[in-house]
Amino acid sequence: MVGIFNEIMHKIEEADTIIIHRHVRPDPDAYGSQLGLKLYLERKFPEKTIYAVGQSEVSLEFIGSLDEIADEVYEDALVIVCDTANAPRIDDQRYSNGKGLIKIDHHPATDQYGEINYVNTEASSTSEIIFDFITHFNDFSIIDADVARVLYLGIVGDTGRFMFNNTTPHTMEVASQLLKFPFDHNAELNKMAEKDPKVMPFQGYIFQNFELSEDHSFCQVRITKEILEEYQLLPNEASQFVNTVADIQGLKIWVFAVDEGDQIRCRVRSKGIIINDVANQFGGGGHPNASGVSVYSWEEFDKLAEALRQKL
Repeated sequence: MVGIFNEIMHKIEEADTIIIHRHVRPDPDAYGSQLGLKLYLERKFPEKTIYAVGQSEVSLEFIGSLDEIADEVYEDALVIVCDTANAPRIDDQRYSNGKGLIKIDHHPATDQYGEINYVNTEASSTSEIIFDFITHFNDFSIIDADVARVLYLGIVGDTGRFMFNNTTPHTMEVASQLLKFPFDHNAELNKMAEKDPKVMPFQGYIFQNFELSEDHSFCQVRITKEILEEYQLLPNEASQFVNTVADIQGLKIWVFAVDEGDQIRCRVRSKGIIINDVANQFGGGGHPNASGVSVYSWEEFDKLAEALRQKL
Protein backbone atom coordinates (compact mmCIF):
# COMPACT_ATOMS: atom_id res chain seq x y z
CA MET A 1 0.00 0.00 0.00
CA VAL A 2 2.88 2.40 0.58
CA GLY A 3 3.31 2.53 -3.18
CA ILE A 4 0.11 4.55 -3.23
CA PHE A 5 1.86 7.11 -1.01
CA ASN A 6 4.30 7.65 -3.87
CA GLU A 7 1.43 8.10 -6.33
CA ILE A 8 -0.22 10.63 -4.03
CA MET A 9 3.00 12.59 -3.58
CA HIS A 10 3.54 12.64 -7.35
CA LYS A 11 0.11 14.24 -7.81
CA ILE A 12 0.88 16.75 -5.05
CA GLU A 13 4.18 17.66 -6.68
CA GLU A 14 2.40 18.32 -9.99
CA ALA A 15 -0.24 20.62 -8.48
CA ASP A 16 0.15 24.33 -7.76
CA THR A 17 -3.07 24.48 -5.72
CA ILE A 18 -4.25 21.82 -3.27
CA ILE A 19 -7.63 21.86 -1.52
CA ILE A 20 -8.19 19.51 1.43
CA HIS A 21 -11.69 18.41 2.46
CA ARG A 22 -13.11 16.14 5.19
CA HIS A 23 -16.49 14.87 6.35
CA VAL A 24 -19.54 16.72 7.61
CA ARG A 25 -20.12 16.83 11.36
CA PRO A 26 -16.35 16.85 11.91
CA ASP A 27 -14.66 15.17 14.85
CA PRO A 28 -11.08 15.71 16.08
CA ASP A 29 -9.65 13.23 13.55
CA ALA A 30 -11.37 15.01 10.66
CA TYR A 31 -9.82 18.28 11.80
CA GLY A 32 -6.49 16.71 12.74
CA SER A 33 -5.89 14.84 9.49
CA GLN A 34 -7.09 17.71 7.30
CA LEU A 35 -5.10 20.44 9.05
CA GLY A 36 -2.12 18.19 9.72
CA LEU A 37 -1.82 17.44 6.01
CA LYS A 38 -2.22 21.11 5.12
CA LEU A 39 0.44 22.29 7.58
CA TYR A 40 2.88 19.57 6.53
CA LEU A 41 2.49 20.34 2.83
CA GLU A 42 2.92 24.07 3.47
CA ARG A 43 6.27 23.33 5.08
CA LYS A 44 7.37 20.91 2.38
CA PHE A 45 6.14 23.02 -0.54
CA PRO A 46 6.15 26.70 0.51
CA GLU A 47 5.62 27.74 -3.12
CA LYS A 48 2.24 25.97 -3.35
CA THR A 49 -1.15 27.33 -2.31
CA ILE A 50 -2.93 24.98 0.07
CA TYR A 51 -6.40 25.28 1.58
CA ALA A 52 -8.44 23.34 4.14
CA VAL A 53 -12.18 23.84 3.70
CA GLY A 54 -15.47 22.88 5.33
CA GLN A 55 -18.07 24.04 7.82
CA SER A 56 -16.48 25.06 11.11
CA GLU A 57 -17.46 23.14 14.26
CA VAL A 58 -17.51 25.53 17.22
CA SER A 59 -16.39 22.94 19.77
CA LEU A 60 -13.31 22.12 17.68
CA GLU A 61 -12.23 25.58 16.60
CA PHE A 62 -9.40 25.43 19.15
CA ILE A 63 -7.73 22.85 16.89
CA GLY A 64 -7.47 25.25 13.97
CA SER A 65 -9.26 27.45 11.47
CA LEU A 66 -10.52 26.67 7.97
CA ASP A 67 -10.37 28.57 4.70
CA GLU A 68 -13.12 30.12 2.61
CA ILE A 69 -12.41 29.98 -1.11
CA ALA A 70 -14.17 30.96 -4.33
CA ASP A 71 -15.48 28.40 -6.82
CA GLU A 72 -12.87 29.30 -9.44
CA VAL A 73 -10.03 28.19 -7.14
CA TYR A 74 -11.01 24.59 -7.92
CA GLU A 75 -10.43 24.88 -11.67
CA ASP A 76 -6.84 23.60 -11.69
CA ALA A 77 -6.63 22.32 -8.12
CA LEU A 78 -5.84 18.90 -6.73
CA VAL A 79 -8.49 17.90 -4.17
CA ILE A 80 -7.65 15.58 -1.27
CA VAL A 81 -10.44 14.27 0.98
CA CYS A 82 -9.45 13.01 4.42
CA ASP A 83 -11.32 10.74 6.83
CA THR A 84 -14.48 10.33 4.71
CA ALA A 85 -15.81 6.91 3.70
CA ASN A 86 -18.41 7.93 1.11
CA ALA A 87 -18.91 10.90 -1.19
CA PRO A 88 -22.26 12.14 0.20
CA ARG A 89 -20.56 12.78 3.57
CA ILE A 90 -17.85 15.04 2.13
CA ASP A 91 -18.20 18.54 3.55
CA ASP A 92 -18.47 21.05 0.68
CA GLN A 93 -19.64 19.27 -2.44
CA ARG A 94 -17.33 21.33 -4.66
CA TYR A 95 -14.78 18.58 -4.04
CA SER A 96 -15.56 17.17 -7.49
CA ASN A 97 -14.71 20.44 -9.28
CA GLY A 98 -10.93 19.99 -9.16
CA LYS A 99 -8.67 18.47 -11.80
CA GLY A 100 -7.79 15.52 -9.56
CA LEU A 101 -9.29 13.74 -6.55
CA ILE A 102 -7.55 11.69 -3.85
CA LYS A 103 -9.11 9.86 -0.90
CA ILE A 104 -7.16 9.16 2.32
CA ASP A 105 -9.15 7.30 4.96
CA HIS A 106 -9.29 4.58 7.61
CA HIS A 107 -13.01 3.68 7.45
CA PRO A 108 -14.16 0.51 5.66
CA ALA A 109 -14.14 1.28 1.94
CA THR A 110 -17.81 1.64 1.02
CA ASP A 111 -17.24 4.22 -1.72
CA GLN A 112 -13.95 4.60 -3.57
CA TYR A 113 -14.73 8.01 -5.03
CA GLY A 114 -11.14 9.11 -5.64
CA GLU A 115 -8.94 8.67 -8.66
CA ILE A 116 -6.41 7.48 -6.10
CA ASN A 117 -7.78 5.84 -2.93
CA TYR A 118 -5.67 5.05 0.10
CA VAL A 119 -7.67 3.24 2.79
CA ASN A 120 -6.04 1.57 5.79
CA THR A 121 -8.66 0.16 8.14
CA GLU A 122 -5.95 -1.02 10.54
CA ALA A 123 -4.98 2.57 11.33
CA SER A 124 -6.53 4.06 14.45
CA SER A 125 -7.28 7.27 12.62
CA THR A 126 -6.62 9.19 9.45
CA SER A 127 -4.31 11.42 11.49
CA GLU A 128 -2.16 8.34 12.11
CA ILE A 129 -2.11 7.73 8.36
CA ILE A 130 -0.96 11.30 7.70
CA PHE A 131 1.90 10.77 10.14
CA ASP A 132 2.86 7.58 8.31
CA PHE A 133 2.67 9.52 5.03
CA ILE A 134 5.07 12.13 6.41
CA THR A 135 7.58 9.60 7.72
CA HIS A 136 7.38 7.53 4.52
CA PHE A 137 9.13 10.46 2.83
CA ASN A 138 11.58 10.96 5.71
CA ASP A 139 10.04 14.34 6.45
CA PHE A 140 9.82 14.06 10.23
CA SER A 141 12.55 16.70 10.44
CA ILE A 142 10.55 19.35 8.57
CA ILE A 143 7.38 19.19 10.66
CA ASP A 144 6.95 21.23 13.81
CA ALA A 145 4.82 21.52 16.94
CA ASP A 146 1.85 22.86 14.97
CA VAL A 147 1.73 19.75 12.77
CA ALA A 148 2.36 17.41 15.70
CA ARG A 149 -0.35 19.05 17.82
CA VAL A 150 -3.23 18.64 15.37
CA LEU A 151 -2.24 15.07 14.44
CA TYR A 152 -1.99 14.12 18.11
CA LEU A 153 -5.44 15.54 18.83
CA GLY A 154 -6.85 13.61 15.87
CA ILE A 155 -5.41 10.35 17.16
CA VAL A 156 -6.56 11.02 20.73
CA GLY A 157 -10.05 11.78 19.48
CA ASP A 158 -10.51 8.63 17.43
CA THR A 159 -8.98 6.32 20.04
CA GLY A 160 -10.99 7.76 22.95
CA ARG A 161 -7.76 8.82 24.64
CA PHE A 162 -6.22 5.45 23.73
CA MET A 163 -9.01 3.50 25.45
CA PHE A 164 -10.70 2.11 22.31
CA ASN A 165 -9.66 -1.20 20.78
CA ASN A 166 -8.40 0.50 17.63
CA THR A 167 -5.35 1.59 19.67
CA THR A 168 -2.42 -0.49 18.45
CA PRO A 169 1.27 -0.59 19.38
CA HIS A 170 1.92 1.46 16.24
CA THR A 171 -0.62 4.04 17.40
CA MET A 172 1.27 4.45 20.66
CA GLU A 173 4.58 4.70 18.81
CA VAL A 174 3.18 7.48 16.61
CA ALA A 175 1.81 9.31 19.65
CA SER A 176 5.16 9.06 21.41
CA GLN A 177 6.90 10.58 18.37
CA LEU A 178 4.42 13.47 18.26
CA LEU A 179 4.86 14.17 21.97
CA LYS A 180 8.53 14.95 21.32
CA PHE A 181 7.39 18.31 19.95
CA PRO A 182 6.93 21.28 22.31
CA PHE A 183 3.17 21.64 22.63
CA ASP A 184 1.24 21.40 25.91
CA HIS A 185 -0.67 18.18 25.34
CA ASN A 186 -2.33 18.32 28.78
CA ALA A 187 -3.76 21.75 28.05
CA GLU A 188 -4.94 20.61 24.63
CA LEU A 189 -6.67 17.52 26.03
CA ASN A 190 -8.40 19.70 28.60
CA LYS A 191 -9.71 21.90 25.79
CA MET A 192 -10.99 18.82 23.97
CA ALA A 193 -12.92 17.69 27.04
CA GLU A 194 -14.37 21.08 27.94
CA LYS A 195 -18.09 21.72 27.51
CA ASP A 196 -20.07 24.94 27.68
CA PRO A 197 -21.68 25.18 31.14
CA LYS A 198 -25.08 25.68 29.51
CA VAL A 199 -25.06 22.11 28.16
CA MET A 200 -24.25 20.36 31.44
CA PRO A 201 -27.87 20.10 32.71
CA PHE A 202 -28.53 18.05 29.57
CA GLN A 203 -26.13 15.40 30.87
CA GLY A 204 -28.38 15.09 33.90
CA TYR A 205 -31.34 14.52 31.60
CA ILE A 206 -29.49 11.63 29.91
CA PHE A 207 -28.68 10.00 33.26
CA GLN A 208 -32.33 10.15 34.23
CA ASN A 209 -33.84 9.04 30.90
CA PHE A 210 -31.65 6.41 29.26
CA GLU A 211 -33.43 3.15 28.42
CA LEU A 212 -31.53 0.07 29.60
CA SER A 213 -32.24 -3.59 28.92
CA GLU A 214 -32.85 -5.90 31.88
CA ASP A 215 -29.43 -7.47 31.61
CA HIS A 216 -27.77 -4.04 31.12
CA SER A 217 -26.20 -5.11 27.81
CA PHE A 218 -28.12 -2.66 25.60
CA CYS A 219 -28.94 1.01 26.08
CA GLN A 220 -30.75 3.55 23.96
CA VAL A 221 -31.12 7.30 24.32
CA ARG A 222 -33.75 9.30 22.42
CA ILE A 223 -33.31 13.05 22.10
CA THR A 224 -36.40 14.63 20.55
CA LYS A 225 -36.76 18.12 19.11
CA GLU A 226 -38.69 19.07 22.25
CA ILE A 227 -35.77 18.05 24.47
CA LEU A 228 -33.34 20.07 22.34
CA GLU A 229 -35.61 23.08 22.68
CA GLU A 230 -36.03 22.59 26.42
CA TYR A 231 -32.27 22.56 26.98
CA GLN A 232 -31.60 25.11 24.21
CA LEU A 233 -29.18 22.80 22.43
CA LEU A 234 -28.15 22.37 18.82
CA PRO A 235 -28.07 18.75 17.57
CA ASN A 236 -24.28 18.77 17.32
CA GLU A 237 -24.04 19.94 20.95
CA ALA A 238 -26.26 17.06 22.08
CA SER A 239 -24.17 14.56 20.12
CA GLN A 240 -21.13 15.36 22.28
CA PHE A 241 -22.77 13.25 25.00
CA VAL A 242 -22.88 10.00 23.00
CA ASN A 243 -20.60 8.23 25.49
CA THR A 244 -22.35 9.47 28.63
CA VAL A 245 -23.76 5.98 29.25
CA ALA A 246 -20.60 4.11 28.20
CA ASP A 247 -19.55 3.29 31.76
CA ILE A 248 -22.69 1.32 32.65
CA GLN A 249 -21.61 -2.05 34.03
CA GLY A 250 -22.31 -4.86 31.58
CA LEU A 251 -23.08 -2.55 28.65
CA LYS A 252 -22.18 -3.97 25.23
CA ILE A 253 -24.09 -1.84 22.67
CA TRP A 254 -25.67 1.58 22.88
CA VAL A 255 -27.36 3.93 20.42
CA PHE A 256 -27.70 7.68 20.90
CA ALA A 257 -30.37 9.23 18.66
CA VAL A 258 -30.88 12.95 18.09
CA ASP A 259 -33.78 14.39 16.08
CA GLU A 260 -32.18 16.92 13.75
CA GLY A 261 -35.44 17.88 12.05
CA ASP A 262 -34.94 16.38 8.60
CA GLN A 263 -33.51 13.16 10.06
CA ILE A 264 -32.87 11.33 13.30
CA ARG A 265 -29.11 10.92 13.54
CA CYS A 266 -28.16 7.75 15.41
CA ARG A 267 -24.68 7.20 16.77
CA VAL A 268 -24.05 3.53 17.51
CA ARG A 269 -21.25 2.33 19.79
CA SER A 270 -20.21 -1.07 21.11
CA LYS A 271 -17.65 -2.91 23.20
CA GLY A 272 -16.17 -5.84 21.31
CA ILE A 273 -19.24 -6.51 19.14
CA ILE A 274 -19.32 -5.62 15.44
CA ILE A 275 -22.19 -3.22 14.76
CA ASN A 276 -21.30 -1.54 11.45
CA ASP A 277 -23.04 -4.39 9.60
CA VAL A 278 -26.32 -3.32 11.22
CA ALA A 279 -25.53 0.30 10.37
CA ASN A 280 -25.01 -0.71 6.75
CA GLN A 281 -28.42 -2.43 6.67
CA PHE A 282 -30.02 0.90 7.55
CA GLY A 283 -28.01 2.95 5.05
CA GLY A 284 -25.27 4.02 7.43
CA GLY A 285 -21.78 2.77 8.12
CA GLY A 286 -18.54 3.34 9.97
CA HIS A 287 -16.16 1.36 12.13
CA PRO A 288 -16.89 -2.07 13.61
CA ASN A 289 -17.43 -0.53 17.07
CA ALA A 290 -18.45 3.04 16.16
CA SER A 291 -20.94 3.76 13.41
CA GLY A 292 -23.59 6.23 12.36
CA VAL A 293 -27.06 5.86 10.83
CA SER A 294 -29.78 8.28 9.79
CA VAL A 295 -33.42 7.18 10.18
CA TYR A 296 -36.49 9.21 9.40
CA SER A 297 -39.01 8.29 12.09
CA TRP A 298 -38.98 7.00 15.65
CA GLU A 299 -40.65 3.82 14.32
CA GLU A 300 -37.63 3.25 12.10
CA PHE A 301 -35.40 3.95 15.09
CA ASP A 302 -37.21 1.19 17.01
CA LYS A 303 -36.39 -1.22 14.16
CA LEU A 304 -32.73 -0.18 14.29
CA ALA A 305 -32.66 -0.67 18.06
CA GLU A 306 -34.23 -4.14 17.71
CA ALA A 307 -31.65 -5.11 15.08
CA LEU A 308 -28.89 -4.01 17.43
CA ARG A 309 -30.41 -6.02 20.29
CA GLN A 310 -30.41 -9.06 18.02
CA LYS A 311 -26.60 -8.75 17.82
CA LEU A 312 -26.53 -9.63 21.51
